Order: sequence, then structure tokens, then C-alpha cells
Amino acid sequence: MDSENVIDIQNLSHRYKTHQALSGVSFTVQRQSIHGFVGPNGAGKTTTLKILATLLKPQGSALAQPSDARCTSVQVFGQHIVTQCNNVRRRMGFMPDHFSMYRQMSVFEYLDFFGAAYGLGQAQRDKIIGDVLTLTDMAGRRDDLISGLSRGMQQRVSLARVLVHDPDLLLLDEPASGLDPRARIELMEILEELRRLGKTIFISSHILSELATLCDHVTILDRGTVKYTGSMRGLIATSDGTTATYQLTLAAEHPPTSAALAQLPGMQSVTPPLPNEARYTLTFDRAQLPLNTILQTVLAAGGPIVSFAEDVKHLNQAFMDLTEPGVGG
Repeated sequence: MDSENVIDIQNLSHRYKTHQALSGVSFTVQRQSIHGFVGPNGAGKTTTLKILATLLKPQGSALAQPSDARCTSVQVFGQHIVTQCNNVRRRMGFMPDHFSMYRQMSVFEYLDFFGAAYGLGQAQRDKIIGDVLTLTDMAGRRDDLISGLSRGMQQRVSLARVLVHDPDLLLLDEPASGLDPRARIELMEILEELRRLGKTIFISSHILSELATLCDHVTILDRGTVKYTGSMRGLIATSDGTTATYQLTLAAEHPPTSAALAQLPGMQSVTPPLPNEARYTLTFDRAQLPLNTILQTVLAAGGPIVSFAEDVKHLNQAFMDLTEPGVGG
């Protein structure tokens, strides 16, 4: 039976000649989570992903059990990525940052080629390709040549290719790189749907704010070492004690609401909105002031709530606090 952790990495190190890419990296990824893997350029993210994808053999005693903290262990679905690599590959889909595509193939031909490479029969390929094209909203471009697609559409086709053998785990290396804002939002919506379908998603990025609303867990890597691994909420507490910063947006400016919020125990500040903008910045002690109390206060004061969410800038500050300036090697 599969363990609760889809990915289990313990004490992973990797060296390229004189460059130490990873140094004692340890973290786990839970089943059916969207787990962000964040770090500056050169932090070691791609090296880790290549090892997980069985494209790069881990160095050291990679056959040890995860319980032995002295040795390197890399397991996916409870299986060793070295001795059981074929089993791991069948359940995993890897989308690299820089991907090559057969540009003179049509979208269908491209996906059909990879489906055949995974040993799927023609009838099975036809059904699965139809499903993944619908999921990625590319069904209408089925017969288009890949060379004529935009960068965003090519990203969708690459994601469809990853899904063609119905993997349980998706490894995505900078999937939103080079996309315009609309294409990024649409990609994130697709990933949310994949999680609802039972997939576990491990997504690499060097931009924390890009993943802030998508991921439930995050691992921050800097210069080959793990600076934080855990829940997104725990990241805030790690960086700044119990202080939280949220954005409250109302349908219209409402002075009674801001006055009521300012009186709450634990509320540190209520920043008034700019002219013609009913968005308030709330800074408070989360240990003293539960989110439910804030929302109940707004409703009791008659404030017309549009949205209430953690401030992404605060997450960015947490990232800056945990990583060193400059670019890693």
C-alpha cells in the first residue's frame, strides 16, 4: 500500500565537479497536495527534479531506508528511484523547464506518439488524448501544427503530453515561465482541476507569489540547502512570529467596518484604502485574533465583503528573510 508521502527525500546531496548543487536536502510531499518548490535561480531545484524524474542518478547511499537519517534516500510512492525506476516512471510525469517539441507534428500526432511510447493501444490513446485535450482546453487545436501555436498553447500541449499516460504524480519545472498573465492564470486553474482529480503536483518556481494561492505546502531551497519545508501558513509564522497581514476588499468604502476592526484585541493596524479603492490592509496577531473573529466583525458592521486573503507581499518578505542575497552557484 502506498504511503501518505508520495515523495520522501532524506539527506540528498549532489556535486558537479567543483560545484556542490545539493547539501543534505530532506523533505516530503503529501499525497494529493500541490507542493511548491521555490528558490532563487541556481538553488538546486532542477537538479532535485531530475533526480526525482530518474534522469539523474543520486549520489551516495541512495538505497538506504528513509528512517536512516545518516544516508541518502530518495523514494517515490515508497519505491526506490534507482532499483525500481521503471515502476516510478509509470506513475510520474515530468515537464521540464526547457522542452523540445516536434514542431512539424500536429497536436494529436505529438500526443499519439508519446502515448504509443508508453505502450497504449490506439483505442486507448484516442480516448485519453481526447480527455487531456479537453482538460487543457486544446480540443479545438487538435489538428494544428505545433509550430503555429503560441508559447502558452505549447505549454498546454506539453502538459497534455505529461498527462497522456495518466500519472499519479506531476513534476513541473517552471511551467509558467514565459507566459503572459492570462496564460499563467489559466494554467493555475488547470493545475487546481488536476489536484481535484486526485493528482499530486510538485511544482518548481523561483517566484513565491506565483504559487502563494495555489500551493498548500512549500519547500524553499537556497544554495543547495532547505531553508523551510511545511505548510504555506507555517511559512509566515517561521519568518515573522505570529504577525499576519491580510487584504480585505469591500464593495465600497465603509468607515464603520474599519472602526470596528481597529477596536479588536490583537489588531495592530487597519490601513485605510486609497481614494476610490475599498481595499484595507489588516495587520494583526494571529495568536490573539482568529480569522473568524475578523470576518464576524466585518459582517456585524455591515461591511460588503468582496474578498479576504493573505497579503502576497508578506509571503514575499518571508521568502526574502529565508534566502541569501545574490544568485546561487
